Amino acid sequence: MSAKKSRNVKDSSDEAPVKKDLERQLRAQLAAVTGGLAPEDYTDAWWNWYFHLTKQPDKQLSLVQSAFEKALETWQFAARAATGAAMPPEQAPGFADPAWNVWPFNVYAKSYTTWAAWLQEAVAAGSESTDSGAARLRFATQQAVEAASPANFLHTNPELLNKTVAESGQNLVRGLKNWLEDAERALPGRRTSKSAQFEVGKDVAVTPGKVVFRNRLIEVLQYAPQTDSVYAEPVLITPAWIMKYYILDLSPRNSLVRYLVEKGHTVFVISWKNPTSADRDLGMDDYVQLGFKDALDVVKRIVPKRKVHAVGYCIGGTLLAIAAALLGNEGDDRLASVSLFAALTDFSEPGELSVFISPNQLAMLEAVMSKSGVLESERMGAAFVMLRSRDLLWTPAVNTYLRGERAKPNDLMAWNQDGTRMPLRMHSEYLDRLYLKNELAQGQFSIGSQRVDLKSLRVPMFVVGTETDHVAPWQSVYKVRELTRSADYTFCLTSGGHNAGIVSGPAHPKRRHRLLTWSNETDSLAPAEWLKAAPVQPDSWWPSWQRWLAEHSDPQRRPAPQIGAKRAAARIEIDDLAEEEYE
Repeated sequence: MSAKKSRNVKDSSDEAPVKKDLERQLRAQLAAVTGGLAPEDYTDAWWNWYFHLTKQPDKQLSLVQSAFEKALETWQFAARAATGAAMPPEQAPGFADPAWNVWPFNVYAKSYTTWAAWLQEAVAAGSESTDSGAARLRFATQQAVEAASPANFLHTNPELLNKTVAESGQNLVRGLKNWLEDAERALPGRRTSKSAQFEVGKDVAVTPGKVVFRNRLIEVLQYAPQTDSVYAEPVLITPAWIMKYYILDLSPRNSLVRYLVEKGHTVFVISWKNPTSADRDLGMDDYVQLGFKDALDVVKRIVPKRKVHAVGYCIGGTLLAIAAALLGNEGDDRLASVSLFAALTDFSEPGELSVFISPNQLAMLEAVMSKSGVLESERMGAAFVMLRSRDLLWTPAVNTYLRGERAKPNDLMAWNQDGTRMPLRMHSEYLDRLYLKNELAQGQFSIGSQRVDLKSLRVPMFVVGTETDHVAPWQSVYKVRELTRSADYTFCLTSGGHNAGIVSGPAHPKRRHRLLTWSNETDSLAPAEWLKAAPVQPDSWWPSWQRWLAEHSDPQRRPAPQIGAKRAAARIEIDDLAEEEYE
């Protein structure tokens, strides 16, 4: 090879990192404009819709005819409404108040509902229902529809105008004050909670307990017993690392931790460190070893010679399933059972969250995280808000800034505002290997050199799905039955969503649940068949699960173990870690 050719090869290889870094910087700048969304996905979705529709002249004609009919219907409605008669528009969310029956507001509402219906009809006509691009186009269309509602604007909303007249504009004064408070709160370093009256350790997370272990990634909390004797097998809870641990220890009335200790269980909970840029290279292997496995070790030191009931919530449940399968493959029998709450193991159908998951979107997020090394909680929270933009964005905004009414905070709202970050490597691995490639369900996922085979998970299982979950659809949560080999398997479906359905309290008159148990490794039902076969039971699912835990524990109660143990406490590395990182 000539020197000139060798130099050209070298120059080309040197340019690759520079080009990649430049591309990353451009994506990060673009994310600031698009709110973190990858525009390529939505552009491709639009073109696919367009070209699909151009090949179907019958659908084009149908859409034109539908547009004409809807326009004519709207004009006729407007003409009749102009006579002054009270005419209710078509019922739709936001237009139930009688004030909308009066001209011109009924015309606004009618025009909006017919336009929205036609727009959604047009999107459906040019899309394949199973196409991921079609889901993104439906999502983008829904965002436009929700944003354009006349209920969102003062001059087109008669309820707001009537309120403004009745209060001589004081609602707008309060709304401006609310906006200024929120704007100030959004400034760097000024992230005070809107629910400041819910103070951690005083109003929420008040179940007595102590930190008994800490390493660079977790703290392990052990809770004080509330009964004279306890079940011999302790409970170890693994929450999601994008959640503050006290999601399961909110106010006393709906604290799962308090409920368990009052029923005689010894409870341990993992509290994940809120990562910083120094933790950018923490990955799934670290979360398995430094997270669950280290926590299991310390629980076993404090409560020796007893198996452990392991519980995982959301992606903490995914982590638990991975770790439990590894333990099973190693012949480690320290687990008495595994309970999974709203946790996915098969990511082939992740529900509405799929609109945010694609190679382009992953590249966008990595570009955003490349400088800080973490994904801020605000970006994750914004994605969930967009999935329910009417309920979580527009209605609260109207109430807060135009009605001048702040929603009365509750403990779950306060917790939701106490966000956490995600390390770059973990976030990329999680989205790429689990969501995009679905490696765990396909038996291709590995931790280090160990392949994770979920069929090695053979301990008794209790799996909970929630009916209206847009993060982990219950039909997808249900699929873990086919992936594992538990001969003692219970699936429970509860009303509510991803958080409210799980945090239901021990008694909840508005809740219901269903459950079925299989006592072999093979029996199963399709989700629709399961729904028909499982009888509805009133109230919260908590008592049903607690009874299941009791049935899978030694019936002979024991004296409660002391909080912590010398051998466990000796390993707390407090001097080397900043305590506030766990707060």
